[in-house]
Amino acid sequence: MNYQNNKEELITKVEELDIEFIHLQFTDIVGIMKDVTITVEQLEKALDNRIMFDGSSIDGFVRIEESDMYLIPDLTTFAVFPWTNFQKEARLICDVYKMDGTPFEGCPRNTLRKMVREAEEMGYKLKVGPECEFFLFNTDERGNPSLETHDDAGYFDLAPVDLGGDARNQMIVALKEMGFRIEASHHEGAPGQHEIDFEYDDALKTADNIMTFKMVVRIIAQRNGLHATFMPKPKIGVNGSGMHLNLSLSDLDDRNVFNDREDELKLSETAYHFLGGLMEHAKSFTALTNPTVNSYKRLVPGYEAPVAIAWSASNRSPLIRIPAERGEATRIELRSPDPSANPYLALTATLKAGLDGIVNKIVPPEQVTGNIYEMEAVEIEERGIDRLPMNLYQAIQELSKDEAIKSALGEHVYTRVVSAAKYEWKEYSKYVSQWELDRYLRKY
Repeated sequence: MNYQNNKEELITKVEELDIEFIHLQFTDIVGIMKDVTITVEQLEKALDNRIMFDGSSIDGFVRIEESDMYLIPDLTTFAVFPWTNFQKEARLICDVYKMDGTPFEGCPRNTLRKMVREAEEMGYKLKVGPECEFFLFNTDERGNPSLETHDDAGYFDLAPVDLGGDARNQMIVALKEMGFRIEASHHEGAPGQHEIDFEYDDALKTADNIMTFKMVVRIIAQRNGLHATFMPKPKIGVNGSGMHLNLSLSDLDDRNVFNDREDELKLSETAYHFLGGLMEHAKSFTALTNPTVNSYKRLVPGYEAPVAIAWSASNRSPLIRIPAERGEATRIELRSPDPSANPYLALTATLKAGLDGIVNKIVPPEQVTGNIYEMEAVEIEERGIDRLPMNLYQAIQELSKDEAIKSALGEHVYTRVVSAAKYEWKEYSKYVSQWELDRYLRKY
């Protein structure tokens, strides 16, 4: 049920379900879910927007002298946790507001909400279907994750080879009970790697769903004695985990505006311009769709992740693919994002990139029909195909030059994102890896 603007109905429902605890959830700048838990007796206070927290304790929020903030629950996000038995628990996703009653500019959900309004003013709504991949690892006797995968299966393998099938099915059941519409699930290409796909939805709802999805997967994995990780590249020599984003624009009457029966590929001019905008801003939004040092260990040739800024309707090697479905299913698949991304900021940036392409009528280059993975470097250069940033530092440098994406993020979020990335790069640069020891210790 949609409880928006009906607090009394929600309170009644909570009482009927005998719920004891309510989790007020929000997301920090770097994409980590945070939680303030209240008892059911405090629910009315929360629904009256009177739950405060210390914003200075949250990564990338504010300084200590301006720390008090309010959590404003979005009643449409109410969901009961299906894994609790004796003391029933539920959650509400919240927006963060300042003491003066205005939205906090450092709240990623507020950032995406603002971008969604900008799109609506242009007559568009962004629909997103994510493909979230993850690994399941065994844990040691203390419950700490190992790098020992749960199985040695490959693409679409079944039990008994796919030992994670039972845990994956439990995840699906839990997700469905929380309102997800699951499309498919399967074992991915690397040992211990899995994918669960859920139906597309509006941008804000999808970002909420991605955060909820990651929480559910990790909790159910833990209950099976496993560790689920959305780290992009936890093991060398195998594919990393991506989070492909299937993007389409609808008008305000929910009609897909990417479809065109007359075009050779049945794509509208709007779709081409949106595609052109994605390619124009790809280098800069990579800092948001691939925000960790580890992200760039996935974005290398040879492991099915894209490195070239190109598009195709016929193969999966470029950055962007146009899936074969048409009509209301016409969409653009962006293949570079990974699941370490803050989904609110990743969708803010990609939506802004596409809309900028529409506003400025950016025409994409010709599609690449050949397999880029098999092309020589000389051929790629001759065809003028650029590549994504090779590391987090390069990505941040590209972001710093992109006024359109920076404006979509706002000064507060942009500054905190850059600060967090530079700190991570600095710490990484100081670290001496086992690879370096193996390669240089005896040699020099």
